[in-house]
Amino acid sequence: MQTPPIVSPQAWKAAREEMLVKEKAHTHARDALAAERRRMPWVEVDGPEAYRFETKDGPKNLIELFEGRRQLILYRAFYEPGVEGWPEHGCVGCSMVADHVAHPAHLNARNTTLVFASRAPQADIARLKNRMGWQHIPWVTITDSFDADFDVDEWHGTNVFFRDGDRVFRTYFIDARGDEQMGGVWNYLDITPLGRQEAWEDSPEGNPQTPPYKWWKWHDSYGPQAAPDPERVKVSDAGGKTSRDQGAGAHA
Repeated sequence: MQTPPIVSPQAWKAAREEMLVKEKAHTHARDALAAERRRMPWVEVDGPEAYRFETKDGPKNLIELFEGRRQLILYRAFYEPGVEGWPEHGCVGCSMVADHVAHPAHLNARNTTLVFASRAPQADIARLKNRMGWQHIPWVTITDSFDADFDVDEWHGTNVFFRDGDRVFRTYFIDARGDEQMGGVWNYLDITPLGRQEAWEDSPEGNPQTPPYKWWKWHDSYGPQAAPDPERVKVSDAGGKTSRDQGAGAHA
């Protein structure tokens, strides 16, 4: 291995500051891309109630997978007969994606539901989740042409849907290396039409937005009557002021 130059702490700090300028530019470019994504056109899903899935709670259609929320992120994971590792394991790549998934309670707090979908029976999915420590991931069984209709019959991918009453719209799709970034709350929210729903975001008029940081909670502490913790508000206000004073912005 040929290592980079070995320098003094002062030279290292200067190099780090130079890199930080580029990293902040990358962050702002990513924010701008997410803002453009929130303005992409949608396509209406024809007959969303006709798509049927088996779940741990019984049969559900596509609308019911939203669990009453406005947004649905649905990842097609390959775990089924014919896939390498069956029945002890799912696809290696899909399993790595599952290993990265943060607790869905944070997404739920932003009116967003995350679901994994495979063609394996529910009994096998339950056994796999217990073995691999994925109990927090809602995981359903595809029973019809959903995978073929939404470009995930032969390869993994992440579809994003938005619900307006009984109407469902497909708003975004990402696959291949695009799925590598998935798993974190922020990256998931960044591919949805409502985004992170924080006041600093460049979003279409009418999108819900709240002050940053203040909605964060421990994943077992969210609830319809839960108010921002006063100590958390003080900490987040102080952190936001520090970021602004440094010229980075609260979201940089």
